[in-house]
Amino acid sequence: MYIKRFVKHYYLMLVPALLWLVFFSIVPMFGIIMAFQDYNPGKGMLHSQFVGLANFQYMFEMSDVKQVLANTVIIAVGKIIGNIIVPLVFALLLNELCFQKIKRPIQTIVYLPYFLSWVILAKVVLNIFGYTGPVNQLIELFHGSPVNFFGEPELFRPLVIGTDIWKGFGYNMVVYLAAILGVDQSLYEAAAMDGAGRFKRIWHVTMPGIRTTVALLAILSLGNVLNAGFDQIYNLYNPLVYSTGDIIDTWVYRSGLENLQFSLATAVGLFKSVISVILISVGYWLADKFTGYKLF
Repeated sequence: MYIKRFVKHYYLMLVPALLWLVFFSIVPMFGIIMAFQDYNPGKGMLHSQFVGLANFQYMFEMSDVKQVLANTVIIAVGKIIGNIIVPLVFALLLNELCFQKIKRPIQTIVYLPYFLSWVILAKVVLNIFGYTGPVNQLIELFHGSPVNFFGEPELFRPLVIGTDIWKGFGYNMVVYLAAILGVDQSLYEAAAMDGAGRFKRIWHVTMPGIRTTVALLAILSLGNVLNAGFDQIYNLYNPLVYSTGDIIDTWVYRSGLENLQFSLATAVGLFKSVISVILISVGYWLADKFTGYKLF
C-alpha cells in the first residue's frame, strides 16, 4: 500500500512537466495548418483560404530560401565537425598533461562559456572583434588595417563556427575525458613496456578505447544538420551578412514576425522539422547499428 502511494507521488511530480509539454509543444502543433493556407489574421486559421502545397512550391522557387538552406547546412556541418575534433584533441592533450594540479583549473576555465547564454557571449564576441576591439588593435599594432569582421559576409561563417566551438568545447571535452578514464590502464602499461611513446599510446590505446564514444556523438549529431543555432546568429548577424549568415530559423523569424508572411514562414519551418525528424531517426538507427546505443 505504501509503495503504491509512493509511486503516485512520482506521477504527481510529472504533472507540471506534462502540462508544459501539452500547452507549449502539442497545442501549438495545430498551427501547422497555416503552411497549407493563405493565412489571414483577420479570418484566423479556421477560416483562411486553403491553398494546399502552394506555399511549399513557392518556397522552393525562391532564391532566398535556397541560399538560406545552403547557409544552414554549411554552418551546421562546420559546427558539428568542429565540436567533435577540437574537444577530442583538447581532451587528449589535457589527459597527457604532466602537471596534474593545473588540470582542474584548465577544465573550469574552458567549461565556463558553456553556462553563459548567447545574449551575453554575443556582446563579448562583438566587442572583441569590433572595429575598435582588441583584435583590430592587435592588427594595427603590426601595421595592418582594421577589419570589419561582422560586416564582411565571407568572414561571418568562420566567426560563427569558431565562437560556437569556443562556447561548447569545454562541455564536449568532459565527455571525452570521461571516456578516456574508462580505458583499461593495464593497456597503457603493456604498451609502455613494449616501448611505445606517448603518441603511440594515444594512437594505439586511447583512440581505439574511445572510438565508440566518438562515433556515437558523431552519429547523433546528424539530427542537428539543420539546426545552425538561432540564438547565436540572431545576436551576431546584421543585414550586411544576410547572404552568408541567414539561416532557416532567422529567416522564418524575420519573414513570419517582421514581414508578416505567416504561411510561407510556417511552410519553411515545417519543412525543416520534417527533415530534422528524418535525420534524427537515421542517426539513432546508425547509432544502434554501429555502437549498440538505444534510446528506447
